[in-house]
Amino acid sequence: MTNVGVVGAGVMGTGVAQDLAHHGHTVVLVDNDPDALDEALARIELECRMSRMLGGPAIDAEAVLALITATTSLELLAETEVVIENITENWDLKSALYAQLDVVCKADTVFVANTSAIPITKLAALTSRPDKVMGVHFMNPVPMKAACEFIPGYHTSDQTKDVVRTLLDSIGKKSIPVNDAPGFVSNRVLMLTVNEAAFLVHEGVADAKTVDEVFRSCFGHPMGPLETADLIGVDTILHSVEVLYEQFNDSKYRPCPLLKKMTDAGLHGRKSGKGFYTYQSMG
Repeated sequence: MTNVGVVGAGVMGTGVAQDLAHHGHTVVLVDNDPDALDEALARIELECRMSRMLGGPAIDAEAVLALITATTSLELLAETEVVIENITENWDLKSALYAQLDVVCKADTVFVANTSAIPITKLAALTSRPDKVMGVHFMNPVPMKAACEFIPGYHTSDQTKDVVRTLLDSIGKKSIPVNDAPGFVSNRVLMLTVNEAAFLVHEGVADAKTVDEVFRSCFGHPMGPLETADLIGVDTILHSVEVLYEQFNDSKYRPCPLLKKMTDAGLHGRKSGKGFYTYQSMG
């Protein structure tokens, strides 16, 4: 059992916390928004109780929640062995957070960046322990995905790789090694696909349902790109595309104006109840 810190109680952080606790790890879940923490715990309880109904294993929701401490205080991360960061893909926010984590956490605590686009070496440079910073790109929804991208930075030590790989093994995740570069493998391809699919809707070539139907029916994809956008979060897609655009300075990563408009309107997908599609709220 490992004492793990999870920073960020959004969709990804909540999924990571749930998966860790389900496999017996103690978790300190930190977010600066108390409402986000309440929503995270409610989501975890609901998904644990519904797991068997959805074809998954029977999960004791109370046992999972008992292993999670939800807090707004970073200081409670002081005794954690690994901290997994899941906050918004915003460089200024990440810069401030890593500086704080570096002070609060023990010198031997390993930092795992669950980022989808920002280079791990760049994040590691924010700390006094670049050898103890590792990238892991979890897939959404975390408890249901069997693999993740495993991304060492330039300075990441073999010992750090072993610690993180062991933790991932313990929650049933296959580690797929990829080299450190903006977007890694999955998002380098996926974000361009989703962005271009949004352009098709934006330009009136097809509506969202039609775009997704082409990918499901013609290519056998279980979900179309715009359904995927709603699952990940339209705002998260936009942030990731913006990071890729900034990192590569390549016009092919220009964000679709529709993604910006939807983000501004609060149409963030499943988590907000409406995105490219409309969903019933969890409440």
